[in-house]
Amino acid sequence: MYPILLFDGDCAFCTASVNFLKRYIRPRAQITAWQRADLAKLAVSAQECQKSIQWFAEPGSVALTEGRAVAAALRTGVAPWPILGRTMQLPGIVNLANVAYRLVAANRFRLPGSTPACRLPDPNSVPAAVA
Repeated sequence: MYPILLFDGDCAFCTASVNFLKRYIRPRAQITAWQRADLAKLAVSAQECQKSIQWFAEPGSVALTEGRAVAAALRTGVAPWPILGRTMQLPGIVNLANVAYRLVAANRFRLPGSTPACRLPDPNSVPAAVA
C-alpha cells in the first residue's frame, strides 16, 4: 500500500510524533518503522532512514525526506492539514521546513519523552566490525 512513511521506531520521540500524526492528522498512508520495513524493496538504506523520515508516494519513487516528507504526509491528512502541507512546499518555505526538521532531528534526544535511543548516530563514527 502506498504512500509509505518510514520513521525511526527505536526513537520514543519519533514514535510519539507518529502517534500524533495518526490520531490527529490521519494521513492516508502506511506508516511503518523503518526497522520493520523491506528497505531493499524501497531502495533506501538504514543510514538514510536514521537521518530522516522517508516518504514514498508510489512504487519505485524516490523518497521525499525531511520537511518535504512532513509536507507530503500533511497533504494526505484530514482538513485543514493539507493546506499546511501545500504551504510547506512553497519556494523558500520548504527550505525553512528542512532546516526546522534537521534542528528537531539533531536534538530529538533532548525533547520530552525521548530516550537515549533517540540520539542520531555520529556521522563521523566508524561502525564496529561484526563478529
